[in-house]
Amino acid sequence: MEITKFGHCCLLVRENGLSVLIDPGTFTTRQNDQKDIDVILITHEHPDHLDIQSLKRIRENNPQAKIITNESVGLLLQKESIPFDILGPGQKTLQKGVLIEGYGERHALMHSSIQAIKNTGYMIAERFFYPGDAFTSMAVPVEILALPVAGPWMRLLEAIDYALEIKPSACFPVHEGILKTPGSTHIYPPQVLEPKGIKFSILEIDKTYTFLDS
Repeated sequence: MEITKFGHCCLLVRENGLSVLIDPGTFTTRQNDQKDIDVILITHEHPDHLDIQSLKRIRENNPQAKIITNESVGLLLQKESIPFDILGPGQKTLQKGVLIEGYGERHALMHSSIQAIKNTGYMIAERFFYPGDAFTSMAVPVEILALPVAGPWMRLLEAIDYALEIKPSACFPVHEGILKTPGSTHIYPPQVLEPKGIKFSILEIDKTYTFLDS
């Protein structure tokens, strides 16, 4: 499996000939000119995960790409006449022989007075889990975890505890684009995670990383 980080939460995952773009949001435009995308996964409707203008540009370059998301995002896409398929929690789809599964119901709580929106995390090829903006408990093994490390809905200690709960072989930070200095918190997770056998790696922007079968 190959993973390229475009910024914040936008990732390109390649597995067995399938190219999957995740959460094309407002924090980066690097995804806009990418070609040969087969599937676009969108976890929820917040603009740092869904930029409609970016999505339109991506579709121009990839008219064959299938958008997979949840009902809430779907309502926004309908208004723009953008086609999509629904994949919610407990559902799965096979794309070019690669299994994609939905997990989780809601975005993490921002405040008791703010209703949580839908958030669907996605597992790709029974190896890589991208939770979106939630710390979704998993009843299945996760080999590679995209770990949110900063946001108005979380604390770093929650991120570290989530990785300890999931127990992946490897994880890397996402959702740090809101920081003035992205990466400034990255010195702490490996101090806790790596003694527990969880490799914490920082993905450089636009660089492709290969994750071998564990």
